[in-house]
Amino acid sequence: MRGRYAERERIEQLLADARQGTSGVLLVHGEAGIGKTALLDHAAGQAHGARVLRVEGIESEMEMAFGGLHQLFLPVMDLVDALPEPQAAALRSVFGLSSDSVRDRFNVGLAVLTLLSEAAADGPLLCLVDDAQWLDQPSVDMLTFAARRLRAEGVVMLFAVRDGAPGAAVKGLPPLLVEGLDREDAAALVPGLPPYVVDRVIEEARGNPLALIELSAALTPAQRAGRLGPSALPDAAAGLPVRLQDGFLEQLRRLPEAAQVVLLVAAADDTGDLTVVLRAAGRLGSAVEDLEPAERTGFLLLSGQALRFRHPLVRYAAYQGAPLARRIAAHRALAEALGEAGQAHRRAWHLAAASTGPDEGVAEELERVAEWADSRQAMASASAAYERAAQLTADPQVRARRLVSAAQRAADAGQDERCGALADQVPLPLEDPGVAARFARARAVVELGYRRPETAARILVDSAELTGVERPDMTGSLLTDAVHAAFSAGDAPLIEEIALRSPALPVLAVPAGLFGGDVPGALEAVRTLVDAPADGVMDRLMTGIYLQLTGDHAAAREAAVGVVAHCRDQGVSGWLPTALHLLVQTELSLGHHDEASARAVEALQLAEYYDLAHRAAHLRAALAMPAAVRGEEERVRTLTDEALAYTLPRGVGRGTADALWARGLLELGLGRAEAALEQLEAACGEVTHPLLCLPLLPDLIEAAVRAGRPERATDAARSLGEWATALGRTGLAASARRCQALTGPDGEAEERFVAALAMHEGGSAYDRARTALLYGEWLRRLRRHIDAREQLRAALDGFERLRARPWADRARTELGAAGGETGLTAREDGPISVLSPQEREVVRLAAAGASNREIGAQLFLSPRTVGHHLYRAFPKLGVSSRTELADLLAS
Repeated sequence: MRGRYAERERIEQLLADARQGTSGVLLVHGEAGIGKTALLDHAAGQAHGARVLRVEGIESEMEMAFGGLHQLFLPVMDLVDALPEPQAAALRSVFGLSSDSVRDRFNVGLAVLTLLSEAAADGPLLCLVDDAQWLDQPSVDMLTFAARRLRAEGVVMLFAVRDGAPGAAVKGLPPLLVEGLDREDAAALVPGLPPYVVDRVIEEARGNPLALIELSAALTPAQRAGRLGPSALPDAAAGLPVRLQDGFLEQLRRLPEAAQVVLLVAAADDTGDLTVVLRAAGRLGSAVEDLEPAERTGFLLLSGQALRFRHPLVRYAAYQGAPLARRIAAHRALAEALGEAGQAHRRAWHLAAASTGPDEGVAEELERVAEWADSRQAMASASAAYERAAQLTADPQVRARRLVSAAQRAADAGQDERCGALADQVPLPLEDPGVAARFARARAVVELGYRRPETAARILVDSAELTGVERPDMTGSLLTDAVHAAFSAGDAPLIEEIALRSPALPVLAVPAGLFGGDVPGALEAVRTLVDAPADGVMDRLMTGIYLQLTGDHAAAREAAVGVVAHCRDQGVSGWLPTALHLLVQTELSLGHHDEASARAVEALQLAEYYDLAHRAAHLRAALAMPAAVRGEEERVRTLTDEALAYTLPRGVGRGTADALWARGLLELGLGRAEAALEQLEAACGEVTHPLLCLPLLPDLIEAAVRAGRPERATDAARSLGEWATALGRTGLAASARRCQALTGPDGEAEERFVAALAMHEGGSAYDRARTALLYGEWLRRLRRHIDAREQLRAALDGFERLRARPWADRARTELGAAGGETGLTAREDGPISVLSPQEREVVRLAAAGASNREIGAQLFLSPRTVGHHLYRAFPKLGVSSRTELADLLAS
């Protein structure tokens, strides 16, 4: 552990914090052999009094859904029965302990979080996940899900990942980069060598500790004495992992032949089960006695019925250094051994590894593995199994079907880039129209996710035309996907064109009516969708979008909550950021800015985790809105700059409009009306229909009036009034009345302000405060100071509750000008205003009678973290029990 002072200090601090009940997570990353495993070993050695759980990723096991999770939790499987039954059932299912399918993959994540908390109930817990890049993706997803939600359980999780290695993606965790050692520390690892030999070894190893040790160990006696020829060590320092492999091979080849066979089988194995390894090795002529040389050299570590390599590169060298024929024989032997043990899914993967050409029998077995993984919401594993099955398929049409299935599962898992790579491998032309339609959807996913939404819509429309005759059952879903892509582009003519191809379907009748002049018909179609909700993600998502578009924000929020739950229930994590984005938009429309921020942060983390650049841009624009309301200028600039860098060159009109809207709202709140007007007019110009920019029209109208350009508000005010009448939504009508008061004759202004305030009752507190501010300003200009003070106090009160600082400042200034008291005129939102958003949500649920477990299940926190939040919140609120808490909130 020489030269790792900073790394050790950071890890030891996490362990010290865990003894005080605080959880911590680190992603230890660096190149192969750099010392990541040594740091994890150091953590285990320093974990005095802590329970230690450990799992090591195995390259050949990385497609085994939840295999890593099962290995990690083997020592604490007795705690599964202590979990809430839905969580326990979820773990039993993914571990193969029951035949039930997994209905809610997020229940698995919550079960992992709760199980970690239970394992730490009697003291700190250290979880070590080594070579996480070779862990199966579902296990990584669930472990990182839990890691990001750890707070006050006394759990430390350390993930070690090899930089640049293909495999499972581990994202969103605090990083700790491990780099090469300096010369002094490096030299200490290779004592007893002549100085220039040391220099040569250090140069080749580039500070990599394992390379230093292994390259020096591989030197012959003559080389160690200093007799280095020109090719004893390569001149160019490149391909370090290969050189490390060569160093290991030099030592491996000194072992007896039978010992090398056992090592090869152990390297090819994906269970770590000594019985399985010996059974397979026995088929190749080796026995238990042949483990001794490998164990004596330290290549293998044996404990009970388990074995593991001392370092993954030893496994790599043992496997890659063997001739192909021997590797194939090892996989066949393991397949036979696993078949006898009843492990059909692992057997299929070993048969695939032993295949050197098309093999339909093995391909069919892998397809069954894919279906099994699919039923357990392990979409990434299902995709991998379909892909390998396709590689073993001779028939081009069957291969195409399997590749398309692999691409679709990749998209569902949030792997859009991989979806595109798989789609590129599909052999064309496709004879089956159903496969052709699914292929088009896979291509559209990639186009929408990384390029132009308009092109994605055109791909889907073309597919609907081609497959409509033979597969009319798929036309509706293709066109619905196309409408969704066109909405992202903000292209109303394209939306209408697509919808009119099948206007009899309610999901298409809505946009056909809205953009084609039949608003009553569109609203009737929306009611049909709400009354008879569809099963698919897209139909549910579009229902929420239509409700939001037509101003029924409460119903839209309910629909969005349903879509989010559906995505989690079905394990389609790739769609979850989109569903959460819809929920964010509804919360913003309802004036729930804190809730919107919290949801947007969660969704953005997911989008970045899955590399969903398109959705991340939308979410940055959405996250900028509450920041704009609060006057957080730098944050708004950063978020919108990042959003626009993506949306502008790709024609993502809705995302561009939302980002510009946030900028305009910021300027308006800060009193820079001319700049606000420019941004808001530009936002409207990014979409091609007034309905698509309807929510921002009140801001545009106010900006135009405040900038002394009322003529630039005329069209917007007329459009807002017409759509408010056509849609019949109270909140929209209130905004229209407010804007009519601003732009119409002074003689009618008061009546319209009063009507708007009445309509705001029970709606958005933010919108009501905006109306009260404008009404109060109007009253003050008429020198009706007493009436003005009433409205301005209400506005100030509302804005302070929402932490809308620039708006509160404006209201306070106006109130002072009207002769009102501006010091303590507004009431804080009670003691609860001192809580963080997370604490507020926990307190709200606790006050409603929910237990810690129930709160944790709803907020995806461990019960101990919930307890920690309550422990911190109670003193802030001046209460000591849940009963007092409920009374406080009720008052």
